[in-house]
Amino acid sequence: MHRLFVAIRPPEHVRDLLIDVMDDSPDFRWQSDDQLHLTLKFIGEVERPVANDIADALAKLRAASIELRIAGVGRFDQSNSGALWAGVLPKEPLAALAAKIDRACLAAGIGPERRAFHPHITLARWKGRRSREATAFVDRNAGLRSAPFAIDTFTLFESRLSRHGAHYEEAASYPLG
Repeated sequence: MHRLFVAIRPPEHVRDLLIDVMDDSPDFRWQSDDQLHLTLKFIGEVERPVANDIADALAKLRAASIELRIAGVGRFDQSNSGALWAGVLPKEPLAALAAKIDRACLAAGIGPERRAFHPHITLARWKGRRSREATAFVDRNAGLRSAPFAIDTFTLFESRLSRHGAHYEEAASYPLG
């Protein structure tokens, strides 16, 4: 089985900006540089023939390159866990690309995305109650901004889970523009 997702990998200078806001707080499990990405479609576990069909469908996709920027931070809260993230704008071209990727995956036999699209790059995760710590991080970094940066590819990644967290391996890269 192959655990797949489609994402945009920000350029190094943007990843450096994101790493700079990560602190040494033991309250959070910070993402490593290799884990920083903007998910366009989580596919999940599939057999090799389906993975090949997905790769072929994505290769046929046509979309324009996109100019993005980092804009603020936020958090997702669940009952006893959560995540800190950096926002990415503008949403509209990313949502359009995500919809095209969703349709390509649908043609390859993968079910449609049911969640609303919220473009972000996960910075950290937590377990337990960390509301005060998460609020403090968001307050400290609310003004996080980057200069615009161009994105001219998106990538199909394979995720391998271990007790040390997820490791992402590029399966294929696709041009935009």
